Amino acid sequence: MRNSTILRGATVVALFGVSAAPVAAEIDDVNWAVPISFSSSLTALGDTLPWVAERLGEVSDGKITFDVVEPGAMIPALAVFESAATGQIDAGYSWMGYERGQVPAAALFGATPFGLEPAGYTAWMYQGGGDELLKETFEPFNVYPILCGTIPPEAAGWFTFPIEDVEQLAGLKMRAAGVGGEIMKEVGMSVSVLPGGELYQALETGVLDATEFSLPTVDDQLGFYQVAKYYHLPGWHQPSTSQFLYVNMDAWNDLSAQTQSLIETTCMAGTLYAMARGEALQGPVLSSFEEKGVTAQQLPETVLQAFRDATEVVMERESENDEQFAKVYSAMKEFQAEVQPWHELGYLPRDWTWDNAEAE
Repeated sequence: MRNSTILRGATVVALFGVSAAPVAAEIDDVNWAVPISFSSSLTALGDTLPWVAERLGEVSDGKITFDVVEPGAMIPALAVFESAATGQIDAGYSWMGYERGQVPAAALFGATPFGLEPAGYTAWMYQGGGDELLKETFEPFNVYPILCGTIPPEAAGWFTFPIEDVEQLAGLKMRAAGVGGEIMKEVGMSVSVLPGGELYQALETGVLDATEFSLPTVDDQLGFYQVAKYYHLPGWHQPSTSQFLYVNMDAWNDLSAQTQSLIETTCMAGTLYAMARGEALQGPVLSSFEEKGVTAQQLPETVLQAFRDATEVVMERESENDEQFAKVYSAMKEFQAEVQPWHELGYLPRDWTWDNAEAE
């Protein structure tokens, strides 16, 4: 309804030359301090909301201001959900899943193991009913969540020794978050959640045998290659990784419809920005790891199969324990099954190669 209202207003201006000033006057003066969970210096992870904030300032002619606050400067890095829910902050920006203890289904929106990749995930969110389920999931907590950034798969992780068989997973000490961490526990791994800033030292001192965190661009900046020489892929636990703007519901309801639309539409642009930036930058960084003495390779098929088997167990258990989790997961898997034939037939197989490629 809000989008159609804006379009009708734009049509009137275009056809009759009505001044845009009355329309602009409907944009609220918004000045929010918005804490983020990841440093804005982390390329293709922490720099999305600053981009969104800049665009919002431009399209609103300075009426909407998001003052991006670095992790820990205002609230704990992983406390965005709680702070928005209680009204301590008007809005914050984070990966969705840290609050899974209170909102189990939240982790599915942040990343679903063996789930949808970025293009499929955004299709589900914007066209397949995902966004409606998102709003429904968070309404009881007085939070209005907005998808505001999706990036490509994360790596399976950095390891201090190569993973060659399933038996090595038993007791392996690894940092992981979300449902992926629960699946790792299911196969016998010892899993903990640590902030990104603590991971280098934990690997260096042997507190961790391995860690997953983010994209090659981010992992490179954090220097993991200096203390762990085996980089395993694919990101089975996070085929896509999504961040959200968490807005306190009371603060959201105080905004005009046009202001709300500007924020949501700019976040949609931010999602595309994050997808494009994340996809464009990873290849060169991944290639550079070899020069740094890193072995980058896929996990063995037997290990991936073990993780997939454990995924089935964990998802069934989580669905039994929480009705909303079951509802969201079922909807997501149904959509994934619906688009699978198109992905299999409509796109070139990833392992397809041109026989005469060397002749080019």
